Amino acid sequence: MTTQSVTSTPGTGAPVALRYALMPVDNGFGIAVATVAKMLDNDAGGARARILAYGEHIPYGASPVLVADTTLYGVQMLEQTLHRWGSLPRPWLVWVADAPARPVQDARFLVRALEGRLAGVARLPYLPVLRAVKGPDEALEYKDVRSAAEKLRRTIEGK
Repeated sequence: MTTQSVTSTPGTGAPVALRYALMPVDNGFGIAVATVAKMLDNDAGGARARILAYGEHIPYGASPVLVADTTLYGVQMLEQTLHRWGSLPRPWLVWVADAPARPVQDARFLVRALEGRLAGVARLPYLPVLRAVKGPDEALEYKDVRSAAEKLRRTIEGK
């Protein structure tokens, strides 16, 4: 993984204001990952946060954000990703609850052990509405999802 300088949007010459480069640790692209991207983008039309394609470089100036679910498999994939991370800026972890219960003990312990390699850990609660929506735009129509989005942004931005 490397960073790459990006200075303008193709065809416009306007500066790119990408703030968050999201990477699902299991290379999957589900509703939770899409919703996290939409939450961090905060109605900027993809200019503040976007999901990187597999193998894509992290744009210069963007904060890397790893997205993993609270399963032991998700945390093991996080560990593998961090072993290959190298000298890039420390990423944030958005830890998305996959069930309305605490993560299993082994997953909690492993995340705690990996915290030194992360800029921080933002926990996203279980949002049952994600099982019944067609996309992240529809999900953000719900009060609990909007509330979780505000909390997520405050956690990552330190406000």
